Amino acid sequence: MLYIGVDLGTSAVKLLLMDSQGEIRNIVSKEYPLYFPNPGWSEQKPEDWYAQTIAGIKELLKDFDKSQVAGISFGGQMHGLVILDENDEVIRPAILWNDGRTYEECDYLNNVIGKEKLSEYTANISFTGFTAPKILWVKNKEPENFARIHKIMLPKDYIAYKLTGVHCTDVSDASGMLIFDVKNRCWSKEMCDICGVKEEQLAKIFESYETVGTVLPSVAEELGISADVKVAAGAGDNAAAAVGTGTVGDGMCNISLGTSGTIFISSNKFGVDKYNALHAFAHADGHYHLMGCMLSAASCNKWWMDDIIGTNDYGAQQKEITKLGENHVYFLPYLMGERSPHNNPNARGTFIGMTMDTTRADMTQAVLEGVAFALRDSFEVAKSLGIQIDRTKICGGGAKSPLWKKIIANVLNLKVDIIESEEGPAMGGAMLAAVACGEYAGVEDAAAKIVKVIDTVEPAPELVEKYEARYQQFKEIYPACRELFDKIQ
Repeated sequence: MLYIGVDLGTSAVKLLLMDSQGEIRNIVSKEYPLYFPNPGWSEQKPEDWYAQTIAGIKELLKDFDKSQVAGISFGGQMHGLVILDENDEVIRPAILWNDGRTYEECDYLNNVIGKEKLSEYTANISFTGFTAPKILWVKNKEPENFARIHKIMLPKDYIAYKLTGVHCTDVSDASGMLIFDVKNRCWSKEMCDICGVKEEQLAKIFESYETVGTVLPSVAEELGISADVKVAAGAGDNAAAAVGTGTVGDGMCNISLGTSGTIFISSNKFGVDKYNALHAFAHADGHYHLMGCMLSAASCNKWWMDDIIGTNDYGAQQKEITKLGENHVYFLPYLMGERSPHNNPNARGTFIGMTMDTTRADMTQAVLEGVAFALRDSFEVAKSLGIQIDRTKICGGGAKSPLWKKIIANVLNLKVDIIESEEGPAMGGAMLAAVACGEYAGVEDAAAKIVKVIDTVEPAPELVEKYEARYQQFKEIYPACRELFDKIQ
């Protein structure tokens, strides 16, 4: 049988076709626009997501026996607010995860409602990217749209609804809304009251590997597949990527170097750090995870290469970097503000330490190292909870760089395992579809049989020592700049 994984990203939807043995048979990507109507705002049209998903599935399957398709599932950009009216029509463009307009609403939630109450209700505090402050923003700034809301959905769940007619979500994606009681895996009545919404306006909750329904007859006919094809709930992109990299079960770690960057630690037990610096979310394997999320990771390097240097030959620029652990230039990678662990939408990208002998290679190296140092900031929080991690998987576009993987291994002093397939959320989505269809006994079983480690980047003691000294300097820069960031904002 064949299984489709849909990775609904920020710039494109990636569709992956996997067979029963876990082999990738085809991959297709379809782009769609991203809109910035005001500084700090970030929006997309859900209709674009669906149109490109359908076009992508058609292309994905064109050379295959469509009768063999058994299941579809998802990984998707998290936190985005999709609101539908009573006719299930989109009311306004989706407000995305990297949108920073909800500063006032976050201040209200964290400082008026209070972080302790938020953590009690949801296991998390408010960040500008989360969904609850977006709901409050619409309530405060667009009351006419708020009054029309019949259903509140997340990006990938809109695609699932269009395929099945079922308003659904999964526990991992719902965890990032700040309306979900993570510990008890249900909607929080208290947060519904705070946001002014009713539980019936929210989607039905499923575990990531559960079937939400089958494809509608009209969709089946358009795609040329059976109307018996199962659609599984899927997961938020980071949880789906964790499934795709085998980061399931207790004490596993994955680092994702995508548009955003994450360090993801799976756990069989629910836990929250006392400052809520890390997100405490439900995991797609039926358990829990801690996650540190930085808003700009590989996108920092893309910005530096594409917009500043003006080249698309990333490898050539990295070849000039030869002296690791000795760079005198530092870079704060906060181009979109920052989430973990600082929770500061006013934070900004910053170079510091340049001299007359600074080279372009030094600046490029600083960008790569800055992302690694920022990931370590979150890793340090996890270590403060007594969590012991000595190795990690890695995925995302940035993971294609051997140099960046080496830097991360030594900055975090972790063994970095390279897996055979680095397809992340799309692979995780296909695996969840296979579990829903009974191909595998569970998520951990699927990961054990499908995910293969083919290489490991080992940290070198002398480099670890050099980067330890550099990190101790790096972590002093943000506190020194924090008040200035607020002033220049």
